[in-house]
Amino acid sequence: MTQNLSEEQLKKKRRENLLDDATKELNDWTGDDNAVEIHLFRMFSEVFKRHDKDEADALFIVGTKTTTPSLAEVSSAPVKPWVFSRVLALLGLSFGLLTLLFLVFHSDKAVPGMVFIGSLAVPFSLAIMFFEINVYKNISVFQATEVFLIGGIASLIATMVLYQLIPSGNGVDLMSALAIGFIEETAKSLIIGYFINSFRVNYIFNGMLIGACVGAGFAVFETSGYTGEFGLVTLFVRSWQAIGTHTIWSAIIGAAIILAKGRHKPVKGKTMVRPKFLRFYLLAILLHAGWDWQAPVPYLAAFDIQKWLIIIAGWIAIFVLIDAGLREVRTLQGQRIIN
Repeated sequence: MTQNLSEEQLKKKRRENLLDDATKELNDWTGDDNAVEIHLFRMFSEVFKRHDKDEADALFIVGTKTTTPSLAEVSSAPVKPWVFSRVLALLGLSFGLLTLLFLVFHSDKAVPGMVFIGSLAVPFSLAIMFFEINVYKNISVFQATEVFLIGGIASLIATMVLYQLIPSGNGVDLMSALAIGFIEETAKSLIIGYFINSFRVNYIFNGMLIGACVGAGFAVFETSGYTGEFGLVTLFVRSWQAIGTHTIWSAIIGAAIILAKGRHKPVKGKTMVRPKFLRFYLLAILLHAGWDWQAPVPYLAAFDIQKWLIIIAGWIAIFVLIDAGLREVRTLQGQRIIN
């Protein structure tokens, strides 16, 4: 029994060391050399608590001249988003009712609603999460919606243009998957950079929010298109998979652009060749390529292990960037401790 316990403890220690090494390497890309502790339950602890309507209303009125806090008022405490979970529950309930309408009453009129809500639920909820995480509260709901809609469509247009210029193959083998990852992440990067310049934002959390909104819009319209082409089964599969795809990949890229461009400077061509951008940009491409690639390892396909590994890797990068965002707040405020 003691021997078995020791072996389990050893395995746990190895996993912790592996995670520490990964977060330390990623954090080094942001300019810090420490491992990042990931407190998943602490971050989402507010999800399971009661909140009144006024708390939610206060979140959605930020970003105006009168509701944007000064830098001194910005909190550097660990972020604890929760409104996104209510949005997800609302959209999930709506999707469930539409599905019931379709299955019980055989109403084909429910299908467009299922496609819309099913495509929207997870990406949009994630975008709301990044809206909550933006502790600077300097981007309004209207601006975020603009990026979500216009940015999502514009990134699809840019993707189609790049597909005309760059051969992408079948999307299954490794080189083809890399080509697709490069095309789509590059297209989204261009649109994210445009909105960062347009809104003149300068903080890591701003970049993550703008990136997440572009990625979420891209995901919604792409899933809707694939569902129309391949049927509702595609919708059910892609809807849950959206927790670890375009929205977080683009959030990573948005943060990387901010890290690379320099504060109070616009995004330029040279921004995109700086190491602080290229490292995270290449990470997003590799995550995207790994998602599309059909690896010649049968057990990775079982139970979507390959997909889950990529989801976990993407979220580790997000947690590291959140830590970098909070560190940025403390640095700007001249703090040495968390509020």
